[in-house]
Amino acid sequence: MKSSVELSPRPVRARAIAAAVVALIASGLAAGASGAPAPQPDRASAAALLEQFRRSIWAEPVYAEFDLRQMPRRGPERAYRGRFWGARNDQGPATRIELDIGHGGFTHRFLVQGGPFGAVWTSDGAGAGTLSEDAAATPLVPGVEMTPFDVLPMPFLYWLDYKPAGAERIRGRPANIYVFLPSADFTARNPGIRSVRAYLDAQYDALEQSEIIGSTGRVSKTLTLLELRKVGDRWIPKDLDVRNESTRDKTRLSLTAVAVGVQPNAGALDPSQLGLPLAPPPTSHVLRMTP
Repeated sequence: MKSSVELSPRPVRARAIAAAVVALIASGLAAGASGAPAPQPDRASAAALLEQFRRSIWAEPVYAEFDLRQMPRRGPERAYRGRFWGARNDQGPATRIELDIGHGGFTHRFLVQGGPFGAVWTSDGAGAGTLSEDAAATPLVPGVEMTPFDVLPMPFLYWLDYKPAGAERIRGRPANIYVFLPSADFTARNPGIRSVRAYLDAQYDALEQSEIIGSTGRVSKTLTLLELRKVGDRWIPKDLDVRNESTRDKTRLSLTAVAVGVQPNAGALDPSQLGLPLAPPPTSHVLRMTP
């Protein structure tokens, strides 16, 4: 993973921003080679780190614009423009995602509600969003690898059945490992997802990588952070990949603009208003990111 300068410990506020913005979506840490084994956390410490990460998601509201590129191993690439709002409501963190798929604007929309009672709504027109139990594992756009399941607040982070699975180094950074197991209802709807393995950085409250374990017991999909960008005193996740381990096709999400601390308009996270257009923050609050 690339970063423009060396990472250093930073205040809780900045850590929370970095953790939340990634994959939209996942946050990460600077790469660095190290052969030393990662320290093994005790169960109480591992549980505390997970809870801290959950609380950090959208600790401050975030608006971001992005490019979504489908990068097949063979064949032409495709690209879509998108944007999202992330904030917290009384249920927990929630993300509103809008994509321009060629139908005249950002009309292809998702609302991903995190927390113990997570849900996903979809909309492709005016009116209320449609609650869908299958949308979490449905591609954001037909043919791409990324789904609402891969986007913060990442529903699996709130599954009740999870266990710490030790620690190891990911790209030189120590990470605590967790294995999340779905409910029987989720498994019945998504038999291709047996579990999710997540790697949380112990120092920066960040998700470095996640792996979906398929029905065969092998990794079927991997989400990896590629680059962080320092903006002022904040570390902003810039690029991340979701790769299909069977086909080797991947989808890359690259942030192109970001605004932190700007509260979304009333109704932004209301499923009944998902079909209504939502204005982005004033341009004076939005920072454009160079490639």
